[in-house]
Amino acid sequence: MAKAYWISCYQTIRDPEKLAVYAKIAAPAILAAGGRFLVRANAPAKVYESGVMQRTVVVEFDSLAAAQAARDAAGYQEALRALGDAVERDFRIVEGI
Repeated sequence: MAKAYWISCYQTIRDPEKLAVYAKIAAPAILAAGGRFLVRANAPAKVYESGVMQRTVVVEFDSLAAAQAARDAAGYQEALRALGDAVERDFRIVEGI
């Protein structure tokens, strides 16, 4: 079974305090759902093409179903409510090969 990944690339952070509250709630929820943080960088080491020098997060899950379930879980939904409109980000779930 292929692993799956959450990839979050932040374009804009409007409220760092809300983002910090989100992170405190989201991290335990993600770990409880079987996620493993591979990347939690406040800024990339280098960007190319249309890249944005902003926060990037990559989380690994054992399967696509686990990644999707974690996103829909009550704990992560609580984190999203805390985040509100504090950021603009590209969030996607991708399946590994």
